[in-house]
Formats: sequence, structure tokens, C-alpha cells
Amino acid sequence: MSDIALLKTRIARREYTVGVVGLGYVGLPLVLRFGEVGFRVIGFDVDGAKVKQLNDGGSYIQHVPATRVQALVGAGRFQATTDLDRLAEPDAIIICVPTPLTQHRDPDLRYIEKTADAVAATLRRNQLVCLESTTYPGTTDEIVLPRLEARGLRVGEDFFLAFSPEREDPGNAQFDTATIPKVVGGTTPDCLALATTLYAEAIKQVVPVSSTRVAEATKILENVYRAVNIALVNELKIAFERMGINVWDVIEAAKTKPFGFQPFYPGPGLGGHCIPIDPFYLTWKAREYGVATRFIELAGEINSGMPAYVIQRLMDALNDRGKALKGSRVLVLGAAYKRDTDDSRESPGLEIMEDLFHKGAKVDYSDPHLPRLPYVRKHKIDLASVTLTESSLRQYDAVLLVTDHTRFPYDLIHRSASLIVDSRNAFRARNLIGPHVVPA
Repeated sequence: MSDIALLKTRIARREYTVGVVGLGYVGLPLVLRFGEVGFRVIGFDVDGAKVKQLNDGGSYIQHVPATRVQALVGAGRFQATTDLDRLAEPDAIIICVPTPLTQHRDPDLRYIEKTADAVAATLRRNQLVCLESTTYPGTTDEIVLPRLEARGLRVGEDFFLAFSPEREDPGNAQFDTATIPKVVGGTTPDCLALATTLYAEAIKQVVPVSSTRVAEATKILENVYRAVNIALVNELKIAFERMGINVWDVIEAAKTKPFGFQPFYPGPGLGGHCIPIDPFYLTWKAREYGVATRFIELAGEINSGMPAYVIQRLMDALNDRGKALKGSRVLVLGAAYKRDTDDSRESPGLEIMEDLFHKGAKVDYSDPHLPRLPYVRKHKIDLASVTLTESSLRQYDAVLLVTDHTRFPYDLIHRSASLIVDSRNAFRARNLIGPHVVPA
């Protein structure tokens, strides 16, 4: 029996250990899914506090119940560790590390590079390595593969390498890790065969593609598509507002067309890891080929300008009431980037708060999913969430809605706040209108 056939048999029999590097919003759900279908899983992370919490049966991600972690730890199928020397233990290593941008909006691949170096240091025959971190086309071949082959092992013969883009959508009740189709590209045909065999044991639909570059480009296309269309409606929101037209009414009417239109919605800016960051990986790589990706650059310019637009709307609304932003008390509703999650990655709410501080406003926030603001890469704001009551709301000169969580008491806010600046159309959608509710 060939090595690849033997490995497939071991996968089918669950005689196969899966390692996941990076236990965040992508890695931890993947750990749980493989563990729940019967694989032994080792999770790797540099954050010792996360590792301890997981080994104690806890969870630090809101939509990942601790009971799922407890079940796997109790069954002996999951253990977390900070020890990268143990990367030789798993048969498959799935890399789910961050891929941020530098301050100059160039790809920051240090986490991929460090992880690839750590994997290379312990790489053994027949291991499968799969990168899931979103990145530019060519990263697997140009960054990961040379590191893994540097010690003499050969891809497709001694070890296997693939790319499968993560498609997690935190808080989405309709789709989860098991039900979101999994695109997979392999460096060689055997690499693809082994990776698709493994993922097919945990994911309902696996979509094999012709190369790792096609798989990498697939995720970039998905995110560029959203970024460009969101930028379009953000630009239209500004134009229509000056014409006295409500963009939300326009979108609702356009949605009735049964073909040729998909609704996208404006907001205070982009958040999460994917849409604000990943398209710029392609713009950077495209320059190497002499291609100017003007649509992506323009979309990024429009979307990155939305927090400033929202603040300007807040300043105008205060000015209409004879107040300056400087010295005003402002309550920001929502610090997560997305409704009904605790995910604050790249949240426009954090950028808005920081800018309000710099402009001299006295800022608080309220978010039922984030009792305290986490320190993130770009923003370190030391605040705790304010409890919303009639008396607390009356203390503020303005309430600025950034994230439209369903748990917010909209009737209470509408009744108690003297000025509401709404960047999500949340109050008007609930028929909570009035001269003190201003769209942004």
C-alpha cells in the first residue's frame, strides 16, 4: 500500500492526529469540529492564558460554548499547548495565524513565517501542512514551501502541503465550520488528495481546486467583492444624503428586483479581519506584476473614510444644538465590528472612539458583548461598558450607534437620549424616529 493510501486509511479510522496553530476565531472552531468527529487534536498558541483556559475547559469566544471545549478535554481528544517543539506530534498541521497589514498597508507575514519556521524545525515524513490564513496568491509556494523543504524533505513525496482559505463568519447562525464549503488547493496532486480527504471527514462539502494559488485567490476575490460593493453603497449614502434621499429606502426598493442585484449596506466603516485587510494583500502582490488595482484602492479609500464621515455627522448634529464636540459627553453604542458578536478586530467603533478622544470629547461606550474593551493591535482604550438606564442615558449630549446589537434596548435609548446619531439605520428600521434621531 502506498504512503498516501495508508494515510487516507488512517484518517478514515481516526488513527490520525490534527494540530491547529492559532486558536482564535478561525482555529478554535476548527479544533472543535475535528475533535467532535473523532480526531485527536492538539492546539498550539503563543498566548499562555488562552491555552490554560482551554485546558481548563473554558472558552474566550462568545459563540463557542465552553461545554464543547469541556467535552473534548474530558474525552482526552483535545489539549492546548504553547510548546511548538510538539509540532512533530500531529499528522496534519493546520496554520490559522493572523495576517495583518503594516502601518504602510503592506502584508505583514511575520506570523506565517515564524510558524513555517517552527513547523520546518520538527517536520517529519508524511506530515500534511495546510495554511488557512488569508494571504496573497503565491504565499504557500513562495513563503511556506521553501522553508519546509530547506532541510531536505520534498513536497509530495516526503510531506504534503496545501492551502485552504478560512471562511469563518462569527455569530452566523445559518452557517458554521461544518456547513461552509471548504476550498482546497494542493501543491501536488497527492497533496490535494490527502488534504481533501482530511477536510471531508469534518466539512460537509469540500471544493478541490487546481492549485494553492487558485485557493488563495478565491478568498481574496470573495473579500474584494464585498469591499468594493460596500464602498459603493457607502459612497451612495453620502451622495444621497446631500440630495435628501435615504439610502436605506433605495436599497430596500432595489432588493425587490429578482435578478441582477444583491443588496449591500452602508455603515460606519469596515471591521473584522477579512474585508478591511485582505484586499490590500492583492494590491501589494499585483504591483509586482505591474498591475494597478484601482477599484480595490478606491474602495479602501472610501471605506476607510467612513469613521471620519460618521464623526462629522455627529459634530454637525451637536452644532445644530449649539454644542461643540470638544467637551461633549458621547456614548458610543457598540464596540464589536459586527452585530451580536464579541469580535472587535479592526472595529470602526474603536477607531471612532479614539478619534473622539483626540477631538476632546468625553467618551464612554456600551456593548452587551464586550464588558471591557480588549487591547488590540492598533487601539488600547481602557474603558468598561456602561449599563444603559434612563438616568445614565440622560447624562450624555449624544448617543452614537456604531454596532446594531439586537440586545440594545432601543425603545429605552430612543426615549431617554437627547440626541441619537445612527450609523446603522437601527432606530428608523424599528420606527423609532423623531428630530433627535439623526442618520449618519
